[in-house]
Amino acid sequence: MGQNFKRVIKNWDICIASLMLLLLVALTFSGVIMRYIVGKPYTWLEEVQLFCMVWIVFCAGGAAFRTGNHVAIEILVDSFSRKIQRGIQVIIDFAVLATLSYLCLQSVGYVRLFISSGRLTSMLRIPYWLIYGIVPVALVSMIANCLYTVHFHRKTKIEQEGGV
Repeated sequence: MGQNFKRVIKNWDICIASLMLLLLVALTFSGVIMRYIVGKPYTWLEEVQLFCMVWIVFCAGGAAFRTGNHVAIEILVDSFSRKIQRGIQVIIDFAVLATLSYLCLQSVGYVRLFISSGRLTSMLRIPYWLIYGIVPVALVSMIANCLYTVHFHRKTKIEQEGGV
């Protein structure tokens, strides 16, 4: 396989989030022109914007874990000794994984509810399960990326500190 193809597969979440962001910006810009210049607003725009925003947020979440770009407030933790910092980091990692796992399980039930109810958006008749179906997939990706980062981060730290 080519390097570019491997890179796209590895960063599927960034690719999807980027495409959705591009679509969101283009449609919103077009919607402003249609509303204020042409005088004929898109009645369906809000539904597509919702779709795009949900996919952007959840797809980008996995990438944030993988690239280390998630929010972290470390000023308090950095004031402790290295040993205490490691302990706190283990607790944080466990809490993050537990939270993501819980959200993942809940989101599966949420998507199943939309599938069984057959609920659709009012204008475009988009199934809600399609809009929110990315949530459990993205949460699994976040868990995998979090586990990978925790393992990689610990391995790097041990090597930097002269361990095995």
